[in-house]
Parts: sequence; C-alpha cells; structure tokens
Amino acid sequence: MTRIFSGVKPTGHLTLGNYLGAVRQWVAAEQEPDEALFCVVDLHALTVEHDPARVRRLSRQAATLLLAAGLTPEKCTLFVQSHVDEHARLSYLLECTASDGELRRMVQYKEKAAKAQASGEGVRLSLLTYPVLMAADILAYRTGEVPVGEDQRQHVELTRDLAVRFNQRYGYTFTVPEATHPVVAARVMDLQDPRSKMGKSGDTGPGVVFILDEPEAVRKKVTRAVTDSGEGGVVYDPAARPGAANLLDILAACTGGEPAALADGYTGYGALKRDVADAVVELLRPVRVRHAELAADPGTVEAVLRAGAGRARAIARPVVDAAYRAIGLLEP
Repeated sequence: MTRIFSGVKPTGHLTLGNYLGAVRQWVAAEQEPDEALFCVVDLHALTVEHDPARVRRLSRQAATLLLAAGLTPEKCTLFVQSHVDEHARLSYLLECTASDGELRRMVQYKEKAAKAQASGEGVRLSLLTYPVLMAADILAYRTGEVPVGEDQRQHVELTRDLAVRFNQRYGYTFTVPEATHPVVAARVMDLQDPRSKMGKSGDTGPGVVFILDEPEAVRKKVTRAVTDSGEGGVVYDPAARPGAANLLDILAACTGGEPAALADGYTGYGALKRDVADAVVELLRPVRVRHAELAADPGTVEAVLRAGAGRARAIARPVVDAAYRAIGLLEP
C-alpha cells in the first residue's frame, strides 16, 4: 500500500488552478486502495506578512472546500498542520540535514524574496527554510506519492534529496517519495497574464477564477481572458500562443478532452471562451453548493479536523521519534 500526502496553504482563496492542479487529483487518489493524508499547511502561511484572523478564516475555508470538493473522512485523513507537533519537530532535524545553498536555489524563495524586498518588507528566515518544513510534512508519514502542481516539483526533489541524505548518514528512516502530476492543467495560468501561474496569494484580479466565484463572475473573467494574435485561428501552441493554450488546457481538464484536438473544433476565440466558461461553471457548481452546506455547519468540519489530527499524529510520531534516535538525541 502506498501512502499519499499533499497539502494546501491558506494564503488566499482557492482558485480554479488549485482545483484542477491538485484538489481534484486528491479526490481521485482517495478512491484508490492507498492511504491518503491531506493537510491545510497553516504554518507555511506565516512565512510572509499576514493577518492572524485571516489565516484562521482561510484555514477553515480551505478545509471546508476540500470536503466540499469530495474528500471523505472515511477514506482519507484531513487535518491542519499546526495541530500535529511532529511537523515542527522533524523540520529542525531536516534543517540540520539541508544546506544553505540548496535552499537559496529554490525558485519560489528567489521570487518571493524579491517581491518582499521590492515592497519594502523584510524577508523572513522562515521563507528560506519553509521547503524544509514542507519536506518534514511529507517525510513524517513515510509518504510514497505526493500529488502536487508543477510549481512544487522542485520542493519535492529537495524532499527526496533530504530523505536520501538522512538515510545515508544515520540509517534508513524515511521513504523517498515521488511527485505525481495531472496530465493536463497541472499549471493553470492567469487569464490576464498567461505566462504567469493563476495564484491565490494576495491576488484578486480579473485573471484569477476562484472556486467560490459566482457563475456570472466566472463568465466575465473567462470572456475577458487574454488571447493571442496570429494566423490560422485557434491553435494549441503553449510557447507561441499561451493565452489560447491556457484556455484549451482548462477546457480539456474540465471535459476530459485533449487540448490540441479541442483546438481543431474552433475557428474563433468567442466560441472557445463561451465553452470554457460553461465548462468551468458546471465543474465548480456542485463544489459551491456543498461548501455552502458545510459552512452552515462548522461543527462538522471541526470534528473532521480533530479526528484527522489524531490519526495523523499516530502515524507521524513513531517516524519522528525514530528520526530523533537515529540522529543521536537521547530518548526522554
């Protein structure tokens, strides 16, 4: 049996990109005869300037949306990262295994640090070290597979490197995980800037479709999506025509088609945008309905998270205790 782990960071409202690139894959994963753990990684939200009340609110919303999207407590473990102390315990051991150089090479660190500096903010040390905490999230459960979006591939590779290094230095302790990615729409791009990822953090612009957007808002954003000039009508060419490619990727992910084949059915962008908008609205409709039901009954969500944290703790504690012994720490 393979153990699957993945998480979502509560730094903004979840987007269509989060749903197509990760959440829907998680729901499919829990149907397999494997053990699946999914986590709201709230500690990661503290690496940048934040409002404490907003982090709590978004953490609760993220957990509610994961349940609304189809995760079922009977088939998977859903919990909040900060409710399981083993994540922070293991993170320090892995900081003692990682090097400064490999953390500073992380693309997301470079991008976020540059953004913070440009806005006049200081760069928190936790922004540099959070990939190590992410590795602890994964390794604490002896995870075999990590279903993530394409933008997280580098972090999973670091996790693999740390697991191998720790095992070689101190004896076999961790499973070396593999990243898995959906075939299409692994990285949904911003509708107004199709060369940039559709991100949830601090972005409320017209290029971002949120899972909880009303249908009218979805249609307006898709209708106004940037497309590309060029001869030959609608063509699937991510390098030369990223706007059209992004719309076709989204449509393919919503309908189960193949982007290049779908392009052959269109002579203009108007019809493509209408079909993409219809597909996205219908895809998200049941999630929005179920979210409203769960949000009206917060006690149910809180009970799921408490039970999930208990199960996660029971799995992680023996692994982390073994890592403490392996690295040379006295048992209490």
